[in-house]
Amino acid sequence: MSSPSRRREMDVMKLMMSDYKVEMLNDGMNEFIVDFQGPADSPYESGVWKVRVELPDSYPYKSPSIGFVNKIFHPNVDESSGSVCLDVINHTWSPMFDLVNVFESFLPQLLLYPNPSDPLNGEAGSLMMRDKERYEQKVKEYCERYAKPKDAQTAVEESSDGEISDDSYTSSEDDTLGWQADP
Repeated sequence: MSSPSRRREMDVMKLMMSDYKVEMLNDGMNEFIVDFQGPADSPYESGVWKVRVELPDSYPYKSPSIGFVNKIFHPNVDESSGSVCLDVINHTWSPMFDLVNVFESFLPQLLLYPNPSDPLNGEAGSLMMRDKERYEQKVKEYCERYAKPKDAQTAVEESSDGEISDDSYTSSEDDTLGWQADP
C-alpha cells in the first residue's frame, strides 16, 4: 500500500488532469482551490465557485476540508464561512474516495439534493421548505451576483492581494475558516 503522501500527490495530480482548474496555494500539495461549475438542471447551473481544499497530513485516511470561497445560497453551506455540511465528507469518509469523487459526485449531489431539515444556513433551509420557488430564485440571484466565472477569479485574486471590494465574498473567510496565509 502506498504512503499517505504519495496518495495525496496522486489524487491532486488526477484532479489537475481532469476538467477542473486547480490552483495550488502553497509550496506543498496540501492546500489548493478548484473551480467548480454548478450541476446542470439545477438552480446552481450558471454558477462557478472557487472551492478551497485542505488535505490533512493523514489524507486519505482522514477527509479533506472543503469550503466555498465565493458566496453560495444553500441550506448545507454556511453562508459566512463557506463550510460544507456533507455526511460523506464529514463523517463517512473512506480512503476508497478520492478528490475527483468530491468534485464529480459529492458536491454536485449536495447542490442537486439539499437537506433543508438539518441546515447550516437556517435562512436557506427555511425558505426552501416554505417556498421552493422563492428559494430557487434566491439561488439564481446569488449565482448571478457571486458565482460568475469572472467573480470566481476575482475572489481568489482579491484574497491573495488583500484588496477587497464591497461586492466580494472574500472579506474575511480566511479568518473565519482559520485559513490564514503564512506571513
